[in-house]
This record gives sequence, C-alpha cells and structure tokens, in this order.
Amino acid sequence: MAGLIPDSFIEELLARTDIVEVIERRLSLKRAGNEFHALCPFHNEKSPSFTVSPAKQFYHCFGCGAHGSAIGFLMQYEGLEFRDAVEDLARQAGLEVPAEATGPSARPRTGLLDVMDRAAAWYQQCLKEHPQAIEYLKGRGLSGEVCRDFGVGYAPAGWDGLQKQLGSDPETVALMKRGGLLSQGDHSVYDKFRDRIMFPIHDRRGRVIAFGGRAIGDDGPKYLNSPETELFHKGRELYGLFLARKRSGKLDTLLVVEGYMDVVALAQFGIDNAVATLGTATTPDQASLLLRAADTVVYCFDGDEAGRKAAWKALQATLPRLGGGKQARFLFLPEGEDPDSLVRKQGAEKFRRRLENAQALSDFFFDRMTFDVDMESIDGRARLVQDAMPLLETLPEGVFREMMLERLETLARHRLHGGVGGTPARQATATTASAAGAAPSAQRTPMRLALALLVQNPRLGELAGDLGDLADPPVKGVELLRELVDLCRRRPNLTTAQVLENLRDRDTHAHLVKLALWDLPGEDDQLTQEFHDALAGIRLQQVEADLAVLPRRIIEQDAQQKERFRALQAEKSRLRDSLRGRRK
Repeated sequence: MAGLIPDSFIEELLARTDIVEVIERRLSLKRAGNEFHALCPFHNEKSPSFTVSPAKQFYHCFGCGAHGSAIGFLMQYEGLEFRDAVEDLARQAGLEVPAEATGPSARPRTGLLDVMDRAAAWYQQCLKEHPQAIEYLKGRGLSGEVCRDFGVGYAPAGWDGLQKQLGSDPETVALMKRGGLLSQGDHSVYDKFRDRIMFPIHDRRGRVIAFGGRAIGDDGPKYLNSPETELFHKGRELYGLFLARKRSGKLDTLLVVEGYMDVVALAQFGIDNAVATLGTATTPDQASLLLRAADTVVYCFDGDEAGRKAAWKALQATLPRLGGGKQARFLFLPEGEDPDSLVRKQGAEKFRRRLENAQALSDFFFDRMTFDVDMESIDGRARLVQDAMPLLETLPEGVFREMMLERLETLARHRLHGGVGGTPARQATATTASAAGAAPSAQRTPMRLALALLVQNPRLGELAGDLGDLADPPVKGVELLRELVDLCRRRPNLTTAQVLENLRDRDTHAHLVKLALWDLPGEDDQLTQEFHDALAGIRLQQVEADLAVLPRRIIEQDAQQKERFRALQAEKSRLRDSLRGRRK
C-alpha cells in the first residue's frame, strides 16, 4: 500500500493516466522512436537526456537520474506530496481518492477546507473595513496590490467575530475547532486570532490550510500561528511557496527567510522567490520540498551565533538531499537586520547582489567544522575527520559527495580509508545493493536479469514456476524475486510504472528502478527465453551451493544423501547443458 491509499486504486489511476499527456502539458516532448525526449526540467542541460516511455509509463533522466511514474513526476515537478499528486491525477481521470482511514478523523476534508477558505475571505474583507490595519500595513511599506496577492487580511478585536460570520451551529463550530480557528476556554470557545494582521498559509495546491497572525498592538505574542491540525503540519509546509511557483513557474532559486513579513516585503520589491519556515528550524521535510521546487536554495539567517546555529540545522537537513545537481547556499545578514529592513534600506539590486554572493554550502560546512579545531596538529585534524565523516556520508552518491570527501582529505592531510570512495560506509552501500539483487554496476547476473525482465514485462511472472527450492543465502535476492513474481502473477497486465509504485516503500525500490532502465530484447519469444534462462541460471547457483555442502555427509555413508548428491549432479548437468545450448 502506497501511504494509506490502496494499491488497487493507484493501479487503476495509473491505468487511466497517460504519462506522456501529463508531462507534455508541462514540457516540450519530441518523439524519438518508441519514446519521447526533452530537456530535463530537473537540471540544466543543452542536449536532451530526459526520456518518457509510453510502454512503461515511466520517465527517466540519464543526466541527473530523476525517474518515476506520472505520480512521481508531479511530486518532483510540482513539489507535491504523494497524496496531493494522486488527488491531482484522480481529478483529471474522474476518480475519487479513497478516504485515508476509518473513524471520525476520516471525514471528508472538503468541509474543513471550505471553512478555512471562508475565514480567509472574511479576514480580507475585515482589512478593508478597519483603517488602523490598513495604516499599519502602509507603515510597513506594503501596497494594496501585494497584500491582495498574498491574501493578507485582518482579524478584528473581539471574542466571537469569526463565529458570528461563519456560523455558531455545532457542525460549523466543530469544523472551526478542527481547523485551529477557535480556542477552548473554561466555559466556551472563542476566536483564536484577534486584532492581528492575518497571513493565510497555502498548501502546494493553493488551498488555505492555516494562518499566521501578526499583532498590531502590544497584547499577546508578536506572532501567533495556527496549531497543528489534520490539514497543517508546520514542519512540512513553507509560507509563500505556492505563490512563488504561481508567479514564476519552475523556480531556479528559492530564498528561505524566517518571517511572513519578510516574504511579503521582498515581493513588494520584486524579489518574489522567497518562502518562510513556520516558526521551526528547517526540517528534513522542508528541505526535500525546497529542493524539489528549485535547483538552488539560499538560506537567509541573522549573522549572530543563533542565526548560525539555525543555519547549521538547515545544512544538516539539506545534506542528504543534495543529489542531481542541487545546491544550497547561506546568506548571513548584518547584525540587527532582517530581510524586510535590509531590502528597504538598500533596495532590491543590492539585496540581489547579496544573494549572488551567498556562501556556498561547502564553504560554510568546512568553516564551521574547522572553527575551533587546531588544524596544525594531528589530533585536531583527526577530530575534524571524526566530526565531518558522519555528515558527509549522508550525502547522496555523486560528484558533489566525491569533491567534499576530497576537500576533507586535503584539510586533514590524510587519505581516507584507502582513498576517496573507499570509506566503509560506501563499501557497505555497495554490499547492500548487491545483496538486493541490483548492484550499481551493469553486470547482468541471472538474478538481476530475471528481476529486470519481470519489472519491464510483468506477464512473465506466470512463467516463473515454483521458486520454493531457492534460498537466500546462497542465492542473493530470492525474497525480492518471490515478491515480484507474486505481484506479477496476480496482476500480469501492470505497466512498469505500476509495478514500481506498488513497491515504492521498499528498500529495494531504487535498485528496481535501475533494472527498469536496462535495454532488453524486444520480441516476446526472445524475452520469454531470456527469462527461462535467467531462472535456470539462478537454479544452477542453488544446485552448485547445495553440492558444495554434501561431500561431508557422503563420507559418512549416508545413502539418502548419496542419492541426493547424484540427483543434484544430474540437475547441474541438465541446467548447464541447457544454458550452453542456448549460447551456441
């Protein structure tokens, strides 16, 4: 099950969705034989390496490694979560996504989203009716146009204004409580936001899911955010992202700031690619969202120690997600300044120059790691390696990781475990990949070939026969083979994309994706024979392993084991003759 949506629904959705149509609405595709090619939207390139296969219903970029089904494309291109991408495709296909669970919390979210939308509209109307709120915003240098674009509103003073507007019947009150619009007192509920400038927070589809309120007066906290609800999880959202994408389409760079007012003020000055975290340190979910939406992320923090600690947390969340040419930079502001104040003092052009000169993640990383280390002593350099290696090992495989390790070697004046690329963590990764039946290399073992044929041609699952005689060890990947055969037997008409979506949550998913890209013979008869040969090769491995442990028992004059030994020898000869005959 992918998330909490039934696999059967995902299969039906992908069966009704043509990935070529989905991608063609966003990219310029050109036919090349049985596939379509385009310039990859996920990294900069001059020659097309992005391919879309109608037969497999799958896309892949040979440049940066981006890949997936129509669902995966929307997630990566639009920056959507899995369920949001499914809901978008389902709406286009005329399907209704099943509820995520059972019980009261599974009630349709339509009513809750409607209440949030009505609250946002009322706050915007109230802004027009309260001159003191308008004067406050003018005093902050914000125009009516930018406030309109961001849906800025005003929650008037008073305890029940929103309830009177939206309705005080039990069902509406319950929805407002679920959305975090009301607070519970000792004897009654009351409006959570009062006498505050209101900033609606949108999800990636533009729906209002929460609010941030900025106090006009001195009562209460300066900023007040919606609590966590079924719609809103502050560690997974970014203020302003939907609007930034709406204005600019595919973003090259995203600027991450700390406050709503910073985002709106920068937009007032034409810097419309800013987003804000929601009162938390940058989370891994937010880092993933940022790097799906843009190739480069610039984190903007105060230049004091607190700002640098926040930047370090952002770096740690970002490192594991820096594959495929993605970059991160850090901009530290002068003491006492924030983006809002600085852009007003210096203007947009000087602020943009600051962005262009932001510190590269690699420089910030090594500056931080060497700050209080004695780099002239062996002990100090050993400490540097000890502290840096656990973080660098979280980087995805690729050129950036290799270069970061090389720089660490240079600073440490020491080769790391036999040289770059030879660290225990990397050796363990390669071993794990090999055990899963799909090592990063292109070596076509019988197991990898069988898996590749099944992923690309699920109908072959019906030909697999009984796999009960196979074991892991000695044959690596047997459990994955059995799982894949079972899936393909039950659903022989799946496409490659549907097979991979069924196995999205497995540790072996990335390896199966690589196998889905192997160039295999195209004729049905040839594919069938290749599959039989691959299974024969797997069984030969099993027979040879079984024979290797039998001689000890034969010495003991065990008649039953002698008979088994003869049977295995005969099976070994049969399998070898079969495979030898095919190769002639």
